[in-house]
Amino acid sequence: MVNVTKNTNTSKITLYFVINVLLAAVLLFINWRFPDITQKKWVGNLMKGFWAYLIPSMIVSIIRVVLISVFNARHAKKAIRGNFVLGINRLSVILNVCFFTIAIMFAFGINPIEFLTSMTIVAMAVAVTFREYITNMLSGLFIMFSDQLSVGDRIKLDHTEGRIQDITFSSIVLKNEDEDIVTIPNNMVFTHPLINLSAHRSQYFTVRFELPISIAIYTQELEAELLTLLKNHPDLSPNFKEALQIDEIGKDFVKYKIELMAISNRDKAHQHTENEILKSIIAFKSKKINLNN
Repeated sequence: MVNVTKNTNTSKITLYFVINVLLAAVLLFINWRFPDITQKKWVGNLMKGFWAYLIPSMIVSIIRVVLISVFNARHAKKAIRGNFVLGINRLSVILNVCFFTIAIMFAFGINPIEFLTSMTIVAMAVAVTFREYITNMLSGLFIMFSDQLSVGDRIKLDHTEGRIQDITFSSIVLKNEDEDIVTIPNNMVFTHPLINLSAHRSQYFTVRFELPISIAIYTQELEAELLTLLKNHPDLSPNFKEALQIDEIGKDFVKYKIELMAISNRDKAHQHTENEILKSIIAFKSKKINLNN
């Protein structure tokens, strides 16, 4: 089967494709050099099974390489969203699994069409039993071939927020702010409100932090220090007025947020400014703790 690598845009022929070609060459040689052996029924079924897998698998690999090459060539000079390459890779895996299943049937002398016809009732029962997984898989394929979500996007679904690490047939894999891996069933993307925080990059960003009550009593002093830091900051827009806002007051803590407007929408610039602010807050907190002691 074709190997799938996370976030790969490669259009190179895989090692498995080369192995398939070599195996096909060996089978052709055996068929040409030892024709008597292939006349045996079990050998003939085995050969038929190999060809039932190798030929369509190699065709799928070639089509995959051509599609990815054309896609990369057309989008070489511009940033793109979506998971076209990921979708092609996943779809090739599904097709190869189907080819392998058919090949096994041929190898055991089973006619796939007759087998599927006779198994209609069982297939319906299996479909009902695995309905959730099947719909998840179809939802995953829709997501892969759409531009709504992409690996690397930061999303928020209900109370879960994180960055997409991978999109599989059954779920979307996220990494949240605590570096925990969270899996979300693909169906939830279509049945729950979802916010893609990375779909449209913005110059606006928000810095959030929390302080204990013992330090929160110095809020005005902290705000003055932060505004001094942010005044005439080279990465921030001079036309935007910053203000420290209280977001939530708990039993022994206060949560704050400060909304900012950068001169660019680059994530690195936002992170650099956020780090400066947080370092200043840590220094302020340490100073007040030492003063109280």
